[in-house]
Amino acid sequence: MTLARMYRQVFAYMRPYSGRMVLAVALVIVASAVEILKPWPLKIVIDNVLGGHPIRLRAARGLDRGGLLAAACTGLVILYLALSLLQVSSNYITISVGQRMVNDFRARLFEHLQRLSLSFHRRREVGDLMVRITYDTFSIQTIAMNGVFPVVSSLILLSGMFFVMVRLDPILTMIALAVVPALFFMIAGISGKIEAIASGARAKEGQLYNVAHRALSAIHVVQAFTREPESYAEFVESSSESLGENLRLYTVQTFYSGTVNVVIAIGTALVIYVGALHVVERQITLGELVIFTTYLASLYAPINQMFQTYGMVQGAKAGMNRCFELLDSEPEIRDRPGAQAAGKLRGRIEFEEVVFGYDPKRPVLRGIGFEAAPGDRIAVVGPTGAGKSTIAGLLARFYEPQSGRVTIDRSDIRDWTLKSLRGNIAMVLQPPLVLNETVRSNIAIGRPGASEDEILKAAELAGLLPVIAKLPNGLGEVIGQGGHSLSQGEAQRVTIARALLKQAPILIMDEPTSALDVETETLVMSAVQEAMKGRTTLVIAHRLSTIQNADRILVLNDGLIQESGTFAELIGKGGFFSYLYNLQAWGDPAASREPSEVAPASE
Repeated sequence: MTLARMYRQVFAYMRPYSGRMVLAVALVIVASAVEILKPWPLKIVIDNVLGGHPIRLRAARGLDRGGLLAAACTGLVILYLALSLLQVSSNYITISVGQRMVNDFRARLFEHLQRLSLSFHRRREVGDLMVRITYDTFSIQTIAMNGVFPVVSSLILLSGMFFVMVRLDPILTMIALAVVPALFFMIAGISGKIEAIASGARAKEGQLYNVAHRALSAIHVVQAFTREPESYAEFVESSSESLGENLRLYTVQTFYSGTVNVVIAIGTALVIYVGALHVVERQITLGELVIFTTYLASLYAPINQMFQTYGMVQGAKAGMNRCFELLDSEPEIRDRPGAQAAGKLRGRIEFEEVVFGYDPKRPVLRGIGFEAAPGDRIAVVGPTGAGKSTIAGLLARFYEPQSGRVTIDRSDIRDWTLKSLRGNIAMVLQPPLVLNETVRSNIAIGRPGASEDEILKAAELAGLLPVIAKLPNGLGEVIGQGGHSLSQGEAQRVTIARALLKQAPILIMDEPTSALDVETETLVMSAVQEAMKGRTTLVIAHRLSTIQNADRILVLNDGLIQESGTFAELIGKGGFFSYLYNLQAWGDPAASREPSEVAPASE
């Protein structure tokens, strides 16, 4: 990302707060005027009180030396007090604006990440995304408040300082400014290295978060297989690499700052040397030299700040690049131009020669075609990796077919907006996903405005009421992170109740009873069978005993529908489905023909 684009983006986020920024600039202008006045009380003391020179200020001409000294000291205190108040006010405004910009930037990044397709999230580590949202987004504040605003305030201060200094001694002013070209050459030589090291440091920080996230999210696996030492070693290694990169960055930035200070010290020494000669030659007074050297410090401070700021901006630019890399990622699944709101659909589903692969060169589905009338209960079975869950993902348009199409009510699902399409689909996913909220909120995710009676009815259908009755706060009980305060079966029933409450015309159940014991499975499936009436239901199942009442069973194998029919028809055929069923029921491969003996599906 170029600096020009980066600053365009920064100014775009700053625009809503332009009123506050104008006020901050106004305070800076006043503070700059006070800054210019700071050395003058000291000049009065040196030249007029100690040196005996007559004072030019009319208001002070009637004062004796004691009164003039008291007035100069009082004025000095007043100037510093005013300057402190102005700086506090200005800093409060700029920092508050910077924090609001960070919040806006984070919100935009988070909203964009939620719209990116599942295929994007499959390729990304959660830890790295978290670093970008929480840490890299601070780059916009660094650039705006430490990059833009200090430059503006420094330019204002420099203009005033330059005007006064030229009037005091033009030759000394030119000597003071002679170091500026040297500073420019330094920036050109080191800025690229700072940006490269900063990018590496951010990447290592993201890797550290990934390592920590993986270890902590799978802590039960780590402990079960006594992998704590290996997990610890991996974390320490990643942390050391991250700290090493940051140390390199700080070292280069510190070297840069130190070199800038040395160049500025050379300029200061030259000004003092020539200025002392001018005092000896009576070209300027000692008080004027004191004012000039005081201004020189004030002159070099904003110059130094601007150059130091450039180094900071180069480091922050790496974080901005990481954020804008995400913002530049276009959602693979998005509304077509002219997409319409679906309204309430009837639920007729049709797959027309659908081909799809997560890697286009390795198709998971190869020409899948089937139809389901409104209210049909369609079961999809097959070996692991056959593409069962992929069919559900295509129906909800989490992915797009490489060829073929999916229709609902005779219309291509890409003709509907994503929000309206998914609003017509309720899903029970595997593994059961619950949020760290109340049981009530978890069930009502799809219908936030549902009444208490409706939530309890859905819970009853899912066999969840006995669980709720045991909880101290009932529906108001907060489920732990990842649902760990519930058993897997209880969490699964929460997700079933959630899908039932949504009352969508299409219901997708991906392994709805995989986490349930046999007794609970029987109770839940009997309730779910009743709830399926009137809905087009797609059940993805490994437990073949749960789909005996399906209107049709699709048997997937190697990306193709190998068999299709009712439970009784497929058992009677003695084909691949019968083989799978007998294998599950009796654990005896010889109870049916081997898969290799089953005639392959036609392409």
